Amino acid sequence: MRVTSDLFVAQLLRRLFADGAFAAVVRRGAEAAGAIFVIARGRSGDVRLYGPAPQSFGEEDGSRRFMAEPAMDDAAMEQRLAREARFDPDYWVVEIETDDVATYLDIVEE
Repeated sequence: MRVTSDLFVAQLLRRLFADGAFAAVVRRGAEAAGAIFVIARGRSGDVRLYGPAPQSFGEEDGSRRFMAEPAMDDAAMEQRLAREARFDPDYWVVEIETDDVATYLDIVEE
């Protein structure tokens, strides 16, 4: 059974805040099963967009896994999220500020 999107985002924010990092919900999606996108900004100014990994990368325990999107700047991210809005308007966007994204997200490589 998978953790709801609302609960996943809440625990992500709590973990980041507990470690002294910044996080904000930019767009609130469907509570139960909205796709979650994470904009990760580093202290050096680098920025990455992480989206849901395909279900073929999923774990049997129902955990959420993420994959880096090709969008590497704000304009490309806006275009990617605009495409997502046309496909599925129930998605979430969370922006985090940390240099160690892998501490907070389960990231898979293609």
